[in-house]
Amino acid sequence: MQAVRGWAARYIPWVGLASILGSPAHAGDYEGSPQVAEFVGEMTRDYGFAGEQLMGVFREVKRKQGILDAISRPAERVKPWKDYRPMFITDARIARGVDFWRQHEAALARAEQAYGVPAAVIVSIIGVETFFGRNTGNYRVIDALSTLGFDYPPRADFFRKELREFLLLAREEQVDPLTLKGSYAGAMGLPQFMPSSFRAYAVDFDDDGHINIWTDPDDAIGSVASYFARHGWVPGEAVVSRAELHGDRASDGLSAGLDPDRTVGELRALGWSSHDALRDDQAVTAFRLDGDAGPEYWLGLKNFYVITRYNRSAMYAMAVHQLADQLILARGGK
Repeated sequence: MQAVRGWAARYIPWVGLASILGSPAHAGDYEGSPQVAEFVGEMTRDYGFAGEQLMGVFREVKRKQGILDAISRPAERVKPWKDYRPMFITDARIARGVDFWRQHEAALARAEQAYGVPAAVIVSIIGVETFFGRNTGNYRVIDALSTLGFDYPPRADFFRKELREFLLLAREEQVDPLTLKGSYAGAMGLPQFMPSSFRAYAVDFDDDGHINIWTDPDDAIGSVASYFARHGWVPGEAVVSRAELHGDRASDGLSAGLDPDRTVGELRALGWSSHDALRDDQAVTAFRLDGDAGPEYWLGLKNFYVITRYNRSAMYAMAVHQLADQLILARGGK
């Protein structure tokens, strides 16, 4: 992350940054905004920032209409699993994943040992999120979060919180907040962490004194493993179990959402049978996917639920799980 490293090398405490960014003053897209003034006042009062310095930063911030267009665009019809899966389980992504695993094998092995999260799952997350760093986003994070925090009322509170977290992480990591890039929603780096997730879960996995998930694969690998471990990943346990349905009441067992709200015993009583030996008292998420050969029924176990904490979608979690399995196969089953 050249911009970050350059800034770190010439770092000047935030209390003096206004002299660099705020002088001479010039009008930006948020110059004179009452919302920005209120936000700067909060950051000054509650988090110890210098108001003059923050106003200097916001003089450089740009409102991006393309971001508002993207987030306001009507959601596309959700694809069925038979169309969603081929978006992520591809020969190209598998081949690139095998290369990534080989290049960073030592860091992945160390992360698996430290956090209990399989290397295949870590690699798969980075592959699904950004194609191993190919698609990390080209918006300045501060532009994205400011645009959505000040000009997108439906979720302004959320994005202002993320803007606050972003400014805090920039101060903590001693990086120039105007240089970091991400998605139109402010997700950052190889694992696409939002700023709040960065501050809560990202780690300096190569012990160089900085957390760099943008261009440092070691830190990205350790941070993904940290995220999963903190959300309750159970080492050595499966992710899902294939199920078969029998009888008229079986469809009543489908879960209402992603939470594990059924027990295996309850589902058995409704006509579900699992391909694996599961305890009757085990809590699971019972879900259906529309596959190439028709409906597929699955029981999501604890580790499935953990994957959905990264992205709240059953199909996302299955894509991550199945890409991880394909990566293992492509490496010769190891």
